[in-house]
Amino acid sequence: MHVTTADKRATFRKMHESGCFILPNPVDVGSAKALQHLGFKAIASSSAGFAWTIGKADNHVTVEDVCQHLAALSSAVDIPVNADFEGGFAVEPDKVADNVERGVRTGVAGLSIEDSTGDKDKPLYDRALAVERIKASRKAIGDSGTLLVGRCEAYLWGVTDLKLVIDRLTAYADAGADCLYAPGLKSREDIAAVVKAVHPKPFNLLIGGSGLSLQEAEDLGVRRISVGGSLARAAWGGFMRAAKEMAEKGTFTELGSGYPGGELNKMFS
Repeated sequence: MHVTTADKRATFRKMHESGCFILPNPVDVGSAKALQHLGFKAIASSSAGFAWTIGKADNHVTVEDVCQHLAALSSAVDIPVNADFEGGFAVEPDKVADNVERGVRTGVAGLSIEDSTGDKDKPLYDRALAVERIKASRKAIGDSGTLLVGRCEAYLWGVTDLKLVIDRLTAYADAGADCLYAPGLKSREDIAAVVKAVHPKPFNLLIGGSGLSLQEAEDLGVRRISVGGSLARAAWGGFMRAAKEMAEKGTFTELGSGYPGGELNKMFS
């Protein structure tokens, strides 16, 4: 039975109503299909993971690159895809809205907007502008059913001010974000405080350095868990170890740890 975009969006919204689920991050169509094969019920793109596949650094891809990637992922699997849409690829709210409209047309079930500027001297947009960018994104999504995720990037940029994070996330919720996300949180106390502050809206945890299991995160009230670029780094780890061994030693032992080709063919057949 063909699964429509509307089906995926409805499923994705339902998944955010209770419990906690893992939202792993593929880097291409093959890894997206593999994650579906393994039983995951939804996936999310990774800005870093995708950028590395086309030989670019994170945050150095274009909106055209990303929309092509999102369309490919969404059409390749029968499960919902959440888009890492970075900062909307623009500063001004109206331009962010134009790009969000493009993102929604790719068939994604969810889409996140960040509040980081990319400038280490002023890492976050002014609060008022950040809120307007979420409002514009909400309007651009309209009645498509796409889930809007509001992200506060403070902790990733060294601004470890929990009150600021909570203030921004609650403002983003009021501005129309359906789900809230603050990557970089590590302590159980901080995670629990943010979950409580944004309730009843769901909170997304970047598992990162928290060391929590799925059950432990659920016990704190987390609704979904992302792994960001971690799967991509794991894949690159195996590739680089094997390639470096060949280049530096002229030996091939690392190749023996690869995943069986027959199993991959069976999975994709």
